[in-house]
Amino acid sequence: MNRKALSAAFPVTLPVLFGFVPLGIAFGLLMNSAGYNAFWSCLMSLLVYAGSAQFMGVELLSAMAPLPQVAAMTLIINFRHLVYGLSMLGKYRDTGRRKPYLIFSLPDETYAILSSGQIPQGIAPQDYYLAVSLLNQFYWVAGSVLGGLLGAALSLNTQGADFAMTALFLVIALGQWEERKNRPSALLGAGAALVSLLLFGPDRFLIPALVLMILSLLALRSKLDKKEAVV
Repeated sequence: MNRKALSAAFPVTLPVLFGFVPLGIAFGLLMNSAGYNAFWSCLMSLLVYAGSAQFMGVELLSAMAPLPQVAAMTLIINFRHLVYGLSMLGKYRDTGRRKPYLIFSLPDETYAILSSGQIPQGIAPQDYYLAVSLLNQFYWVAGSVLGGLLGAALSLNTQGADFAMTALFLVIALGQWEERKNRPSALLGAGAALVSLLLFGPDRFLIPALVLMILSLLALRSKLDKKEAVV
């Protein structure tokens, strides 16, 4: 790993550090309360690395849910990553052997940094992408392990800990809203969610909303790109 790239990526990922460690601790605590120690928290954060899916996974593991249900729920929750992947195809085109890991390690926070941030001068883009991705996953794994260890050592009430991921999504959304160039896309997504909610109800709106968002963004991509360039 390029140390220069890590040094350049670290300051940019500090907000993720302060978000991922507490969230990881909450996840580790929930895993411990479900009967899974720090080893399993670490393993899931290494191999799954999808915060919302991991929080959901705690409930599914506790309920001994069948594998098809786990797969379907994971697909629904992480379907938004399809949009991320499509928008990062150009950036990841020349990343070589790094590409499989870069594709795997693209949660919301890493996407937000890599899609909108500027690459520091003197740093190869592929090294910078890898450094940001590695640091962010390290923060998440460290928090998960710490939460598992704390849960084993202390008797803590974990009620409400599963809301931590929702709170992070709200913070990210507000941060993106403050950048005026992102507002048309945000409004488009909110409108798609509202229409789907009214048409399909609260129990069935998620997949239609995601499909509508993707189709809308693809159809209006050229106009949105022009508007962002002007802003």
